[in-house]
Amino acid sequence: MFKSLQNIFGIAELRQRILFTMMMLAVYRIGCHVPTPGVNGQVLASFFEGSQGTLLGMVSAFTGGAL
Repeated sequence: MFKSLQNIFGIAELRQRILFTMMMLAVYRIGCHVPTPGVNGQVLASFFEGSQGTLLGMVSAFTGGAL
């Protein structure tokens, strides 16, 4: 297994692609915690709580409650 990892990081183009992907994932994860200006989180949460039993509530159920 370690030999495979050495081969992966031995190829310059593949190393650049892997590092770029890892950096983009890090930027995405950090960006998830940055609040959006002008959006009140409490009002948004109460809106989605009130949408139970509607089409938006069904979409939220299909996404695992992540909406």
